This record gives sequence, C-alpha cells and structure tokens, in this order.
Amino acid sequence: MNRREFITLLGGPAAAWPLAASAQELAGKVPRIGLLQRIRNENVVAFIQGLRDAGYIDGQNALIETRIYETTLDRLPDLANELVDLKCNVIVAASRYAFEAAMRATNTIPIVGIDLESDPVASGWAKSLGRPGGNFTGLFLDLPQLAGKQIEVLKEAVPTLSHLAVLWDSTIGIVQFRATEAAARAAGTILQSLSVQRSEDFENAFDRAIRERVHGMVVLSSPLINSHRSQIVEWALEHRLPTISLFTQFPRSGGLIAYGPNLADLYRGAAIYVDRILKGAKVGELPIQRPTRFDLVINLKTAKALGLDIAPMLLARADEVIE
Repeated sequence: MNRREFITLLGGPAAAWPLAASAQELAGKVPRIGLLQRIRNENVVAFIQGLRDAGYIDGQNALIETRIYETTLDRLPDLANELVDLKCNVIVAASRYAFEAAMRATNTIPIVGIDLESDPVASGWAKSLGRPGGNFTGLFLDLPQLAGKQIEVLKEAVPTLSHLAVLWDSTIGIVQFRATEAAARAAGTILQSLSVQRSEDFENAFDRAIRERVHGMVVLSSPLINSHRSQIVEWALEHRLPTISLFTQFPRSGGLIAYGPNLADLYRGAAIYVDRILKGAKVGELPIQRPTRFDLVINLKTAKALGLDIAPMLLARADEVIE
C-alpha cells in the first residue's frame, strides 16, 4: 500500500480530496467497489490488500468507495443509498446493520455481507447456504460450534468455573446468545445473562455480574460491545474476572483470552468474492462461507494479574501468547 492510499484509508474527507480528480476520470471505466464499515481498522487494510492481491488497485484500475458509519446507525440508509447512487458494481457490507441497509437500498447490485452474530438462512437473507439466491451472499460465523469451544477453553483456564456471565447485545445477538446458552447448559455451567442495547447499559450489566458472583465471562460480539472493549477489559481486571471473546483485540487490550475467527481472513475472503463477481459470477450462486481459521490468543500477563496458572497444554495450543 503506497503512502497516498494509506492516508486515504486512515484519514477523513480532507485527506481524500487529492484523489477526487482521478476518481472522476476513472468513473465508468473501471469497477467501483463499495465498502460499508463501522470503523477504519486492520480489517479494512486486509480487505484492500485482498483486492490488491486479486489485481485491483484503488485509483488505478478500480475505485474503492469506503463509507464509515461508526456508531451512528441512523446514517446507514444514506450511506447505502450513496453507494447505490455511485453505481457501485458490488458492495461489501460488514455487520447486520450495514448489509440490511444495503439490501433495502438495492435488489440488483451484488452485496457481500460479513457478520458474526446471525444465521443468514433463519434471518431470511438467503434461501440456503449453498445457493443464497437474490443479490446477496457473504461470510458468516457458525455460532453453536464456536460457543461450545469458547466455554471449553475458558474452563481449561479456570477449572473451578461453574457460574458464567454472558455479555451480549440484545438488539442483534439473540442467535448468538441462544447458542451460548445451550453450550453452557451442555457444559453443566450456570449462565447469567447480561444484555445491553446502549452504552448506558454496561454499568448495570457489570453490577449484576458482581452481585451474582460469577466466575468468568463470555463476551459476545457486536459493534456496540467491540466499541466498549477498553471499558470491559478495565472492569474485568478491576474485579478479577476472567473473560473470553471472539475478538483477538480483547486480549491485546488486556482481556484474558480470545478464541474466534481470523477477521483478516474473512475480509480477504470478501475480496475474493468481489473478484469473482466482477469476473461474472452470479452473487446468488456463490455459497455462504464459514470461517476456516480460528485463533487462540492468551494474555499471560493478565492471567498472572488474575492469579491464574494457565495449563501448559492450553498455552501450547495458542496461536499467540502475550507476555
């Protein structure tokens, strides 16, 4: 990635203005690829690199239209309509909020969704995993399998674990929560639901966990929860609460463990689907993919702060150990 592309990726509108003239010149001559994303982060970098690996270079033989919605969900319809008005050849939309907005905005432009919380068939977005139909496909997480594995890993780290809290976003995470609930029941673990919908809900959720004297916490995924990562980690350390998340950023920020899909791989997979669509593949015939790579990250420094001795066999399986 050259300097100008990097500045455009990480900067705001002012940083992007030098490319405006070339974008006007290239419009209609090269494919235009839309990306609807919550924040600019390493996943965006992975997506752009995936496009480069497939031969698409922004400003040369492709135009990448990135639209960032942050936590202001009310902007999503306008941003999705903007990508449609730009006549993007394909739109990649990360999170349920984003691709639902894109699907409302167009039923003709191919949409590639990325989501960790939902079942695409049960939610009605796809007819089947093998042949989604319509103008939609994507990369989705297999929730029941992951939920059971996360509880298994946390119990390896905390052998006395019998009372488990689950922090989840009830606006979009019901499928994810039910899968975790079933996995906890199968593991013989008491489960305490800590649901949130707004930033203001986290304090009450943490207070409930303290009152219930939980032994550990599974942190489920959502844009809201990920945006409060630092607060969750700080609270967990303060109250000596072991946590596991599917986001590898959590242990890198001070959480105990992460076990989940490699998000960079998902975004690179979305870039591969973009390439196939631009080369003529029908989006509705591209099967919905599941992650194939899962990373285990353990923060050993946090384990010591919590008074935990992580079993050598668990450490040996880790993809990354933070000292």
